[in-house]
Amino acid sequence: MKNKIFILGIITIFISCNSNNTPSDIYHSEHLKIEKITKNLYKHISFLNTQDYGKVPCNGIIYFNNNEAVIFDTPSNDKASAELINWIGKRDIKAIIATHFHIDCLGGLNEFHSKGIKSYAHKLTIKLAKENNKVLPQNGFEKQLEMKVGNEIVLAKHFGEGHTKDNIIAYIESEKAIFGGCLIKEMGSGKGNLEDANIKEWPKTVSKIKDELTELEIVIPGHGKTGNNNLLDYTIELFTEN
Repeated sequence: MKNKIFILGIITIFISCNSNNTPSDIYHSEHLKIEKITKNLYKHISFLNTQDYGKVPCNGIIYFNNNEAVIFDTPSNDKASAELINWIGKRDIKAIIATHFHIDCLGGLNEFHSKGIKSYAHKLTIKLAKENNKVLPQNGFEKQLEMKVGNEIVLAKHFGEGHTKDNIIAYIESEKAIFGGCLIKEMGSGKGNLEDANIKEWPKTVSKIKDELTELEIVIPGHGKTGNNNLLDYTIELFTEN
């Protein structure tokens, strides 16, 4: 009987500990937060101080497979990037891929370069980054980039204009997930920064994603909470003229 009570107590403690294991428990500092989405997919969140919107949380993703990793979008500054690289540890970071040329995607790129980590972006992203005196990704691609991470393929693809001319998305088929970057809006959010936007093409571009990637279960926006296909529908509706 004593042994049964002891085992029951251990099980109760284990369940209690795991019930409190919320996404924010993965990693949280002043500069960086990391949330677990699936076994292999994580969201990193850093913070950008802006004049128009105040302190803005900015999303990126990390995908792990067989001790390798790929990251989409840097944290907003080098300090947060250093924390992210340190958190990943000894696993091989195959690439950092920027989804567009704004600072919430490239702000911490120098730190990755200093560690010898290769960077990639759409060729238009590199062009726009250069025109705007941003740190430049090292390698460009035209339409899409396929990268093997462990034994899975991660796709970076340009579907068209929206938040910017160059915005791409990340698609991880094995996770049935996309990282939409700033092209995809959080449920209930406003239109956000439209300085470089093509509002007319925006809903058309997102509709192309919805039509091509029909089995999505996870949709991660550039800012805000993770959702599902509803985020695509919401973004299309938000930018469709009535």
